[in-house]
Amino acid sequence: MAIREILLLGNPVLRAKCEKVKSFSDAGLEDTARDLRDTLANFRRMHGFGRGIAAPQIGVSRKVIFISIDRPFELVNPEIVKRSKQMMTLWDDCFSFPDLLVKVKRHTRISVRYRDINGSRLRLDAEDGLSELLQHEIDHVNGILAVDRAIDSRHIVLRSEWEKLTRARGKGYRF
Repeated sequence: MAIREILLLGNPVLRAKCEKVKSFSDAGLEDTARDLRDTLANFRRMHGFGRGIAAPQIGVSRKVIFISIDRPFELVNPEIVKRSKQMMTLWDDCFSFPDLLVKVKRHTRISVRYRDINGSRLRLDAEDGLSELLQHEIDHVNGILAVDRAIDSRHIVLRSEWEKLTRARGKGYRF
């Protein structure tokens, strides 16, 4: 088990565009995938949420993402090749700024071309929650953070304040 430190907002590694994986026989690729899996599992235990993580979040500047929703899997060199015109608006969160929520717009459906850990070429059509998650993680490997996608500066809030406002919403408060 290799739990890695998650880099936080402000660390320049999070803003760098990652390198494509060229060698699928490299043991470092398997190590990165295992570290992502273990770090995600640990974050879930500690914080109670989390569905995916990208390599730059653990300091590895390679295009590798680990997702665990219905089943765990890695996406190597993921690239969005198709986007729906229809958009959704949601509050996004991130391991690299766990105390913040950011209201963003994402495509409701996307198609992603990627390789698995063995180098096989695959394509994934995703919608709704999976579409949002993949867009978030693919942004990471391209040096883009959810705060860069905020609808505007008023839509970046502390998680604790958002939770208070959500409770107050039932009392007529809107945000």
